[in-house]
Amino acid sequence: MARSSAARASPPRTGLPLSAATRQGRVPFVTASCERVEFKKPAHVGEILSFVATPMWAGRRSLTVEVEMLAEAISTGERHLCTRGVFHMVASLDPSLRETWSLPPLATTHDVHSPGDVHMADVIFTDQANSSGAMFGGDAIAFMTKPALVAASRLCRRRAVLASSERLDSHHPIRVGSIVEAVARVVPAGRTSMTVEVELWAEALLSSERCQTAKGLFVMVAVDENQKPVPVIPGEFGTGAS
Repeated sequence: MARSSAARASPPRTGLPLSAATRQGRVPFVTASCERVEFKKPAHVGEILSFVATPMWAGRRSLTVEVEMLAEAISTGERHLCTRGVFHMVASLDPSLRETWSLPPLATTHDVHSPGDVHMADVIFTDQANSSGAMFGGDAIAFMTKPALVAASRLCRRRAVLASSERLDSHHPIRVGSIVEAVARVVPAGRTSMTVEVELWAEALLSSERCQTAKGLFVMVAVDENQKPVPVIPGEFGTGAS
């Protein structure tokens, strides 16, 4: 199951069903059709959007992926289904594999993330890359900031804003066609601020090889409707930096 979470983000491109299909078969896939898109409820500005892609059926060379978009209210944590779509993906095989290759059976279990962790994944396309075919550094930082914002907002159940980026270490480039995944978790929390550690991972679509490409610390501040800092936990005062 591929999962992506983002705050105040626009809907992902076909990267989500593509990454789900490729992780299932580890061969290139193309989108054959979108069977239906159901619109249930609107998502509103300021809500956290979660996108979940789940393989539902596997044939010999084709795969059906269901994608759901859910909205989460920051203040209450209440979630509702906004949109659901079904995508039919087809393996784009080398001629030498067409007679012998087939998709493996669908998994019966899925990875369970640690409570409090936020995972956000997408596929890198050419418009996000420099002349060397690697993801722009600015895009990588922006990608890491979104799950940091979600992790902080879920902890304080208030709007959170970025105060600073304390440290960002880059280790490897992220190539076009790779799956990029950011994992965010809150580490120390002060009275009004939260430090969020974000790891950025790159995964080769066909080989499944993963490597950590960057790691950073982002300081987020809880604010009220007037953009004034407020306690992370109302009525409580942390012992860390404010």
